[in-house]
Amino acid sequence: MPLYDYAPKSAPVTELRACHCTCCQKASGSGGSVNAVVPSADVQIKGTPRRYTMKADSGRTLHRYFCGECGSPIYSQRDANPERMVIRAGTLDNPPPLQITAHIWTKSKAGWSHIDAGAKQVAGQPD
Repeated sequence: MPLYDYAPKSAPVTELRACHCTCCQKASGSGGSVNAVVPSADVQIKGTPRRYTMKADSGRTLHRYFCGECGSPIYSQRDANPERMVIRAGTLDNPPPLQITAHIWTKSKAGWSHIDAGAKQVAGQPD
């Protein structure tokens, strides 16, 4: 049984972003994370995920939520934008048939990470 359900009531996932910030690299143990930014109102949490609060590379307060059973990262939210959730795309039971369209925090990407030249690239935090 999944820990949460994403029900696109008003805003289906239309874009996947790869984040290359050092925080995502450390949290994933890899080159970063692949995320879907969705309205918080469209997500229903089952159970209570654990939370880790930190200061992100942007300087903003970031809450990272993860499964208390297996430790899998699930989503994150910024204090400044609680109306949006950044869901880790790999945790979706039915992921959208999309490719990564944007890469953010490319200034801190690992040297071995590959970025498709055709994808949008943002050196830091997008607006």
